[in-house]
Amino acid sequence: MRKERVGFAVCGSFCTHEEVLKSLEELTHIYETVIPIVSETAAFTDTRFGTSEDLLERIRKLTGREPLCDIPAVEPIGPKALLDVLVIAPATGNTIAKLAAGITDTAVTMAAKAHLRNGRPVVIAMASNDGLAAGARNIGELLVRKHYYFVPFGQDNARLKPCSLMADFTKIPETVDGALRGEQIQPLLVR
Repeated sequence: MRKERVGFAVCGSFCTHEEVLKSLEELTHIYETVIPIVSETAAFTDTRFGTSEDLLERIRKLTGREPLCDIPAVEPIGPKALLDVLVIAPATGNTIAKLAAGITDTAVTMAAKAHLRNGRPVVIAMASNDGLAAGARNIGELLVRKHYYFVPFGQDNARLKPCSLMADFTKIPETVDGALRGEQIQPLLVR
């Protein structure tokens, strides 16, 4: 197993959690250390897609660790250099906007800020219903920033949701590997 330490941050896009958890499971077979981080919204909100406790329990079982779900829990990521790479999946439009604006008011955005202070890669696996509308400028902002790497993405349903963008979550492990080498995998646009 690989020795690099992976942080895996889960945000709210609840309809994507099943796919995201498959990628998390795959990473736990590749890397011996995967540290789970869950946004407050995902950690404490029950939806039609499942309960928050079920999500947290599944993450615990996959990683063998207690998910970090608040700012004080993730703040040491930077000072202690706990991670080699941080994955944010799904990265919602809200999280992407906060990262672009430098806002650190959630466990996930604080984890990213703390991690980036060490000049290490952040992998973005987006799921945003407004990626080709209000969110486009935020995505563009992160695409040109150093240390951000995107999981290839495209329109997930151009006919019914023409502004929606979704990462190909199956490419998370490949993107993590590329990010650890300082390379953005290509092609970036899929579907």
